[in-house]
Amino acid sequence: MKIRQFRYSADNLGYVLFGRTQALAIDGGAVEKIMTFTKKKGLSLKFVTNTHGHPDHTAGTRELLDRSGAVYLDHRKVCQEGGFELDQERIAVIHTPGHTDDSVSFFAGGVLITGDTLFNGTVGNCFSGDLYGFFCSIKALLRFPGDTMVYAGHDYVKASMAFARSVEPDNADIDGYLDRYDPHHVRSTLADELRVNPYLRFNEAPLIDVLKGKGAAVITEYDRWKGVMALE
Repeated sequence: MKIRQFRYSADNLGYVLFGRTQALAIDGGAVEKIMTFTKKKGLSLKFVTNTHGHPDHTAGTRELLDRSGAVYLDHRKVCQEGGFELDQERIAVIHTPGHTDDSVSFFAGGVLITGDTLFNGTVGNCFSGDLYGFFCSIKALLRFPGDTMVYAGHDYVKASMAFARSVEPDNADIDGYLDRYDPHHVRSTLADELRVNPYLRFNEAPLIDVLKGKGAAVITEYDRWKGVMALE
């Protein structure tokens, strides 16, 4: 399974996952670019779906369906089924609530498409109000191998790394992370994220020291997660 990233609006990122002949669009706001790409590659756009229901992620769904004849996959339903097949390859769909109650992530071929749950360098806002559910979602994503490639729903890398540096000014990995940043192909590995993303580093001694310095509880993982989420 291969992936192609499409930037649209100010910082949104949408995707096409594709095999030999079939393709899937996820958060397909870049309608024209997606249609051009699939035509050029000789791909049949079989499915269109979303990571969650926010309008900036669903904006292109109807037009893609109308223009391609693709089948709409309700992300909530395919999540209940655990996934689906594309070009005889399995695409896993994982319920990752927190940003919204309906948020899902997609995994195929070593690639994790996380929408607004996990960004490259940060995490999404907890609009659902379910902070514990968000914590469980992050823990679920961290079970994937360290070389898993993370593809998110927005490009917030520069602002995220500025925040990460304010939290851990001595973290030498941030410079390398920024050196590898490519605005034309935004991605990182889970191992990269564990080195620089404050919201994934709640078990790391330097981050725990930061939380202690702010008087936050650090006894449990969830205590530490809440402490990191409260950082400003």
